[in-house]
Amino acid sequence: MKILNFGSLNYDYVYSVDHILLPGETSAAWRMETFVGGKGLNQSVALARAGAEVWHAGQVGEEGEELLHLCRENGVHTEYIRRVPGKSGHTVIQVDKKGQNNILLFGGANRSIPEDYADEVLAAFGEGDLLLLQNEINGIPRLIDRAYARGMRIVLNPSPYDEVIGECDLSKVSVLLINEIEGWQISGQREPDAILDDLVKTHPELAVVLTLGSQGVVYRHKDEHFSHGVYSVPVVDTTAAGDTFTGYFLAAITRGGSVPQALELASKASSIAVTRRGAAPSIPLLREVQSYAF
Repeated sequence: MKILNFGSLNYDYVYSVDHILLPGETSAAWRMETFVGGKGLNQSVALARAGAEVWHAGQVGEEGEELLHLCRENGVHTEYIRRVPGKSGHTVIQVDKKGQNNILLFGGANRSIPEDYADEVLAAFGEGDLLLLQNEINGIPRLIDRAYARGMRIVLNPSPYDEVIGECDLSKVSVLLINEIEGWQISGQREPDAILDDLVKTHPELAVVLTLGSQGVVYRHKDEHFSHGVYSVPVVDTTAAGDTFTGYFLAAITRGGSVPQALELASKASSIAVTRRGAAPSIPLLREVQSYAF
C-alpha cells in the first residue's frame, strides 16, 4: 500500500503577540518568524517522521524551493509536486503567550491545481492505496470521486471547513479526522456523542476520529469505540498539533497497529509538538516520541 497526500504547501509568517487581536485593534508583535508548513506539508512530514513512506502531490510558486527542500530532507517523495508561476500559499499566524493561535490563509498555488494534473497523479496509484486530503487545495470533491473509482482508501481532514466539504461524498471516505467545530459543521450536532452518532448513522462505513482538545480524542467505527486522554505538557504553540496527530495516527494504522495504539502514539506526538514553535519544525521524530518522558 502506498500513501499519497494531495495537499497544500505553505509558508507560515508567525507573529508572537500578547493576545489575539480583536476587530479594529492595532498592536505590536514582539517577534516575527518564517516557517514552512501548510496542512498538507505538515501531515506529510508527520507521516515521514513517524516512519511511513509518503508521496506528496501539490503545487508551489516561484519561491517554493524551501518547501521542496523540507519535504526531501524528511524523506517525503516529491516527484508529484510541481512549480508554477506566481506565489506559493502562505499564512499569517498570531500566537499569543498561552500558545493559542489565529490563522489567515492565502491559497496561492495550492488553489490552482488543474484537473488533468490531478488525474495524472492519481493514475500512478491504485486499489488499496491511501489518499490523504485536507481542504487547502481546490478540487477536493473531484479528487475523492476519482480516487474512489480507482479503489483507493480515502482519509479526509476537512480543515479549514467551508462549503466545499458539503459537496464531498462522505460515503466514499474511509476515515474522517475532525475536531469538535468541524464535527458540528458537518453533522449539525454540538455534543461529541451526538456528532459521532449522527456520522455513524448517516455513513455506516465511515471511521471517525474526533479530537476534543483538553478532553483527548474519540474514535468510532460501527460498534468499535475507543478514546485516549491528553498529556500534561507546557504549551508553546498549537499550530501543527492536529497535523502531527493525523500523520502519526495514519502511520501507526498503516503499519498494522491497533486503533488504541495509534491513538496513544498520535496523542504523544501531538503533545510534544505543542511544546515547540512553528508548524513543520515542531513535529517530533518517532524516536523522540518513543523516548519522551510524559
